[in-house]
Amino acid sequence: MTKTSIPDHYRRDPDKKPHEPGYFTAAQGREVDPAVLDRVLSRATALGPRGLVIFDLDSTLLNNKPRQARIVREAGQALDDPRLLHSMAEHFTDWSVEKPLRKLGISDDEIPTLVPKVRRFWKQRFFTSEYCQDDLAIAGAVRYVHDVLATGSRVVYCTGRHEGMRAGTVTCFAREGFPVPDDDRVHLMMKPDLQEHDDDFKVRARAPLAALGLVVAAFDNEPIHINSYFEHFHDAQCVHMLTDDSARGIAPHPQIPSIRDFNRIGS
Repeated sequence: MTKTSIPDHYRRDPDKKPHEPGYFTAAQGREVDPAVLDRVLSRATALGPRGLVIFDLDSTLLNNKPRQARIVREAGQALDDPRLLHSMAEHFTDWSVEKPLRKLGISDDEIPTLVPKVRRFWKQRFFTSEYCQDDLAIAGAVRYVHDVLATGSRVVYCTGRHEGMRAGTVTCFAREGFPVPDDDRVHLMMKPDLQEHDDDFKVRARAPLAALGLVVAAFDNEPIHINSYFEHFHDAQCVHMLTDDSARGIAPHPQIPSIRDFNRIGS
């Protein structure tokens, strides 16, 4: 597996440790600018069919915490631990398994043994078509994607999910009310397989994205990915989703605005 070289300004803060709140981008108290949503729509309207708006999925358009909670509940059944059966989406604040287990009453002494077992169970299920159907739309996201299409511009869902998750992803889109990919005005770009690193795929996706049209905007929760879009698509409005991320301690570029959801001001 190759790994994208990370420029110095993308590197994690060496003074921050994973257990410290400041290590997580979503906990850093970054200001949000929901007015950027209207600015994107205005530019998309100006470009019409030539325009392209890119959306990531996990923690950008979709909340996968219900999926994670289901997996932990099923792990409880498999491991015969009834405490895990009470797992709920609100127990998850990021990609940690340890934190929700602690909220379910797992003691410090049990964590070293139980976390690896649950994590193995999680890895076998999280990246599957069956389980990603449980995801729910981020607030305002469904309406906003439809608003983008109403401008005449096209939509690309560009995700680190692999092709094996396509069917479940489309099923989730349809249930939640998102525009379903039609390879005309709505596209779904996925990794060919799970092994490719998300960072590498997002870089490799730049060329096919540019071939589809002029990038109006890109939305992504991973700072390294939105920073990459910012550096490559100079005329695009890049927007960081202040939800959660992979906890590498990377900050979004200071010129990139953040939002917490897709609710527009006054709508």
